[in-house]
Amino acid sequence: MFEKFTEKAINVVATAQEIAKQCKYVLPEHLLLALVKDAKGICLKIFKSYNITYDALEKELNIPCETSADTPNLMFSDALKVILRQTLDLALKSGNPTVLYEHLFLAVITDKNSNCCKTLQKLGFDLQKSKNLLEKLVQRKTRKFYHPEVDDLKEPEINLSQETDAIFDSDESAKVFERAVSKLSASNYEILGTEQIISSILEDKNSDLSKIFAQFGVTAENFEEKLANINSRQSEYEGKQIIFTPNAFRIMNSALQTAKELGSSIVLPEHIVLGLLKTKKGVAYDILKQLRISDDDLAHSIIKPIEKQMPETLTILRLAKQEARRLGRNTVGTEMFLLGIIGEATGIGGVVLTELEINIKDARLIVEKLIGFGNEYFDKEIVFTKRAKRVLEKAWEYAKAEHKPKIESQHLLLAITTEPTSLAMKALEILGVDAVEIREGIKKHK
Repeated sequence: MFEKFTEKAINVVATAQEIAKQCKYVLPEHLLLALVKDAKGICLKIFKSYNITYDALEKELNIPCETSADTPNLMFSDALKVILRQTLDLALKSGNPTVLYEHLFLAVITDKNSNCCKTLQKLGFDLQKSKNLLEKLVQRKTRKFYHPEVDDLKEPEINLSQETDAIFDSDESAKVFERAVSKLSASNYEILGTEQIISSILEDKNSDLSKIFAQFGVTAENFEEKLANINSRQSEYEGKQIIFTPNAFRIMNSALQTAKELGSSIVLPEHIVLGLLKTKKGVAYDILKQLRISDDDLAHSIIKPIEKQMPETLTILRLAKQEARRLGRNTVGTEMFLLGIIGEATGIGGVVLTELEINIKDARLIVEKLIGFGNEYFDKEIVFTKRAKRVLEKAWEYAKAEHKPKIESQHLLLAITTEPTSLAMKALEILGVDAVEIREGIKKHK
C-alpha cells in the first residue's frame, strides 16, 4: 500500500505511529493528530484559521489507550485501514499517481465513522469548506509541478559585476566610499574590504542607518575597537585580488541586486549593509557576529523605513511573490511580475494595462492555465527565474536612463516587452495585447 505514498505522506503515518506508541492500535485520531503536527503550507493555514492546535485537539479527542504486553508491534485499527484505503481511491480520482499529505487529510475529514469529524466540528472546524478546498488542491496538483520558465542552460546568468560602477551613482554611497578609501590609505592594506566600507557607514553618525545600527548597540567606536583586534583579513579572501576584496565585491553585487528588488535605481548605504547580511561573509560581518547582532532583526529594521515609502516596484514584487504562493510556487517568473503590476494598479504600468482592458481576474486565469499549480511549501525562500532577473535588470536600466531614483511600474512593464517569449508576454498575447500597444500606452502617459 505505502509504495504509492509520497515521503511527506509516509512521514505523517510514521508520526501517527509515534503518537500511538503507548497503545495497542494506531487509530484515525492518531492520524489526525499527526496531520496537525506535520502540517505545512495551505493545510497549516487551514488548521490555523480554525485555531486548531495539537494540544487543544489532543485534549478534546481524549483517545482511549488500550495497551497489550502481547503486542510488541503497533497495529493499524480497522477504522484506520479503511481511511488509508480511501486515500488510494482519492488519489486515483484526483488523477495523482501518488498519495499526498492532502489525500490523508481529505480522507480523515471525509470519514464519518471516526470520532475525528465530530471533534473537529466541536472545535469550530468547517468540514465541507475544508473538504472543497482540499479537493481543489489535489486536483490542481495533477498539473505542472515545475515552473515552465525555470532556468535552462541556454539562459546565461546576469553578470552583475559589470555594473559595479553603478554603486557610485548615489551621493550617499559615493561619500561612503570616499571615506572608506581614506581609511584604506591610513591602513597597511591596498585593497578595499568590507570592514572599511561598514566603518565609513558608521562614521556618519547623523545618518538614519547609523541610528538603526545604534539601536542594536553597534557604534563607530565599538566597531573600530573590534576591528583593532582583527589580526588577519583571511575571511576577506576567497578568490583573486581585485579593486575590492573578493567578499567586498560579492557584497557590492548583492547590494546592486538588493537595490533593484527594493525598487531603487541607485545603490544606497542601506543596500550595502543588506548585501553584507545576505552574503554573510567578510571581516565586517565577523565583527557584527561578535557584537551579537541578529541578521534578521537588523535587516528588518533597515527595510521597514524603505517599505514605508511604498516604492512601486517593491509593492509589485511583493504582490508577485504572493501570487506565486497562491499557485503553490516558490519561483517568481515574468508572469508573476505582470500580475504584480496589475495588482498594484496605481502606477503607469497598471494604468496602461487597465486602459487595454486587462484585469486581474482574467490575467490570473490565463497564468493558471500557462503554469498550472505547484506542490511547493511556503516556508522556502521565493526565488526569481533568470528571465525574471533579466526583466528586473532591464527595468533598472530604463529607470537610470530617465534619471529616476526609483524603478517604476512602467519600467518593469516595458522591460517585459523585451522578452517576447516570456510567459508574461504569452499571457498578454492571449489577452489580446501586443508589445506595440503597451509601448505606445506608456509613451502616452510620460
